[in-house]
Amino acid sequence: MGTDDVPLDDKAKRMRDLLSSFYSPDPSSTPNAPSKYGILDAINTSSFDPDQYMNLLVQKSNLEALLQRHVEMAAEIKNLDTDLQMLVYENYNKFISATDAIKRMKSNIIGMEGNMQQLLDKIMSVQSRSDGVNTSLFEKREHIEKLHRTRNLLRKVQFIYDLPARLGRCIKSEAYADAVKFYTGAMPIFKVYGDSSFQDCKRASEEAVAIIVKNLQVDSLQAKLLEKLEQSLGDLRLKTDEIENVSLESNDTSKLGKVSDSIPTTAHEASVREFAEAIRAYRVIFPDSERQLITLAEDLVIKHFEMTKQYIKRRISSANLLGVLRTIWADVLLMDEVLCEAVLPDFSLEAAKDAVKLYVARTFTYLLQDISDALLKVNVKPKEAAEEHPLQVALEASKKAVLQGSMDVLLDFRQLLDDDLGLLVKLRDFIIDWVQEGFQDFFRALDDHFLLLSGRKNLSSQDHGLTEGVHVEKVLAGLVLVLAQLSVFIEQTAIPRITEEIAASFSGGGARGYENGPAFVPGEICRIFRSAGEKLLHHYINMRTQKVSTLLRKRFTTPNWVKHKEPREVHMFVDLFLQESKAIGCEVNQILPQGHLRKHRRSDSNGSTTSSRSNPLRDDKMSRSNTQRARSQLLETHLAKLFKQKVEIFTKVEHTQESVITTTVKLCLKSLQEFVRLQTFNRSGFQQIQLDIQFLRTPLKESVEDEAAIDFLLDEVIVAASERCLDPIPLEPPILDRLIQAKLVKSKEPNPITP
Repeated sequence: MGTDDVPLDDKAKRMRDLLSSFYSPDPSSTPNAPSKYGILDAINTSSFDPDQYMNLLVQKSNLEALLQRHVEMAAEIKNLDTDLQMLVYENYNKFISATDAIKRMKSNIIGMEGNMQQLLDKIMSVQSRSDGVNTSLFEKREHIEKLHRTRNLLRKVQFIYDLPARLGRCIKSEAYADAVKFYTGAMPIFKVYGDSSFQDCKRASEEAVAIIVKNLQVDSLQAKLLEKLEQSLGDLRLKTDEIENVSLESNDTSKLGKVSDSIPTTAHEASVREFAEAIRAYRVIFPDSERQLITLAEDLVIKHFEMTKQYIKRRISSANLLGVLRTIWADVLLMDEVLCEAVLPDFSLEAAKDAVKLYVARTFTYLLQDISDALLKVNVKPKEAAEEHPLQVALEASKKAVLQGSMDVLLDFRQLLDDDLGLLVKLRDFIIDWVQEGFQDFFRALDDHFLLLSGRKNLSSQDHGLTEGVHVEKVLAGLVLVLAQLSVFIEQTAIPRITEEIAASFSGGGARGYENGPAFVPGEICRIFRSAGEKLLHHYINMRTQKVSTLLRKRFTTPNWVKHKEPREVHMFVDLFLQESKAIGCEVNQILPQGHLRKHRRSDSNGSTTSSRSNPLRDDKMSRSNTQRARSQLLETHLAKLFKQKVEIFTKVEHTQESVITTTVKLCLKSLQEFVRLQTFNRSGFQQIQLDIQFLRTPLKESVEDEAAIDFLLDEVIVAASERCLDPIPLEPPILDRLIQAKLVKSKEPNPITP
C-alpha cells in the first residue's frame, strides 16, 4: 500500500522501538543452534548438562514461557517428592512393625525355661497322685464297669425280645415311622446274632416289616415322604425374627466362652435335628434316594444364605453376621453327619463366600452414605441452620465420618478375621483381599461422589440413593469448598492412617493372585484426591466468579451508556459486588487455613487514577482530535509501564484463605474489564466507572494479599473505559473524594442494601 512510504514521526518510531525490543526475533533460532546447545528434551538423559540446557532455554523462550516452564517443573518436583515421601512412609511402617514383632518375641522368650521346668515338676506331681488314685480305686472301678456293661447288654436283649410286640403295636396304630426306627435300631444285632440266639425274634420282626412294606405300597410312600420332607424344609428356613434372636444368643454365647456348651438347644436346632433323623430313616427305607436327599440338603443351605443376604441389606454388625453364620454352620455339620455324600461343608463355603463379600461391599456402601449425609448438612439454608458456622461444622463432621468411620469398619472386619468359626477360617485370605479391594473401590467411588455433589458429573441411577433430596443443578458453592478441603484431609491424614491400620491388621491375603498386584494402593488414592482437591478448589472459584459475572452482565447491559447522566453517587452494583466478596471471605475463613500473609504493594505512580494513566486525559478538553491524541498517549504510557514493571496477575491457587480470595477477586476484576470493553461510554458514563472503581480500590485491597495485582487490574478497567469513551475526561479529584466520602457515610447508616 501507499502508506508504507509515509515517513514516521518520532512518536510512532518510539512505539515501534518498544514493540520491537519486546518481540524481537530470537538470534538462537538458527538451524545450527541444536548442534551447539543440544535439544530441550535431553533433560531425562544421563548426559544432561544443566548449564547447556539453561542457555538454550533462555535463548529460545521469552519471559512468560520461562515462568510457565518454572511452574511446570515445580509441580513435577512436588509430585515426585510426594510419591517418594509416601513410599518411604510405607516402608518405614513395615520396618517399625517388624522391629516391634522382634522385640515382643525376645520379651516372651525370656524366663520361659524356668517356667517350663516349674510346669514339668507340677505335671509330674499331678501324674504321681493320679497314679496313686487309680491304683487305690482300680478294683472297685473295674467291678462297676463290669456291672454297667452287663446292665446295658440286658437292656439290648430285652429290646430285641420286645421288638416283635412293639412292631405289632405300631402296625395297629399305623405308626410306621416309629416301626422303621425300632427295626433299624435292631438291625446291627440281627446281623450278628440273628441266626443263633435271636433267630425267632428276627423272623417275627421280618414278618412284621414285610407287613409294613406291603401295607405302605413303597412307591407311593416314597413320593409322599419326600413331599413331606420338602414341606418341612420350608419351615426350617431362617426367618427375620429368628435371625435377630440367633444374633443376640450368639453375642451372649461368645461372652460365656466354654460354658456355652451348657446352653439349652434352640427351637431351630431341634427342628434341624428332627429333619436330619428323618433323612436318615428315609435313606434306610429307600436306599436309592441319595440324589434326591442331596438336592434337599443343598436347597436348605441355599435358602439359608439367601435369607442371610436379605438380612445383610439391613445395616448389621459383624457380630450379627457371625451369629447367623454359626447357626448355618451348625446346621451344615448336622446334615453332614447323616448325608456325608452331599459334601455340604464345601458347598456352603461357596455360598458363604458370596454372603461375606456382599457384607463387606454393603459396609463400604453404608460408610459412603454416612459421609454423604454429613456433607449434605451444607445444603441447609442459613436461616434454618442451628450452627453459626455451618460449613465448618459440616467439614468436621465429614472428617469424622471418613476417618472414624473407616476405623470402625476396620474394627468390624477384624472381628470376622479373629473368629475361629470353621467357615470363616477358610475364607480368611479372601476377607483380607476383599477389605483391601473394598477400600480401593470405596475411595474411587468417594471421588466420583464428590464430583457428583459438586455438579461436575451427571447423576446416574446408582447415585439416586446417595443424593436423595439434593438438587445437583443447584449446588452450593460452600459445599464445593468443603469437598475441596475434605479431599486434602483424605490425602494428608486419612489415607496414611488407614494404610497403617491395614498394614497392622490386614496384611497377607493373596487369594486374588500376586500377579494382579496389591489390592490397596495408597499412593494412587493420594494422587486421586490431590487432583480432586485442586479441581474442586478451582471449581469453587469459578462458581463464585460466574455469580459475580452475572451481576456485572446485568449492570453493563441494562443502561444506555452513551446517554448516561452525570454521576451523583457510587452505583448500587458496587455494594452487591462487595457483599459477594464478603460472602466468599466468610466461607473461606470457615474452611481454609490462613497462609503466610505477604502483601504485594505497588508504588504510587502505578496505583491511582491520578497517575500518568489519567494525566494525559485531563490535557485534552477541546475537540475530538484532542481526545484521540489523549487516547494515543494513554496507550503509549500503558505500554511503557507494561515493559517497565511486570505484574504477575494469576498465580497457582493454594489451599489458603488469602490465595482463594485473591484469585477470586482477580477473576472478577478481569471479568469486569471484559464487560467494560464491550460498551461505548460518554463522558458521564466513563466518570461513573471511574467513581465506582475508585470506591472499590480500598476495600478490595484490604481483603487480598496481592495489592499490586488488584491495583493493576483496577487501573486496567479505567484504561479500558477510557479507550471505549467518546470523551474520556475524568472527574476532578476533589469531586471524586466528595462522592466517595458521601458513599462511606451512607454505608454506615442502618438498613444496608441486600442482594
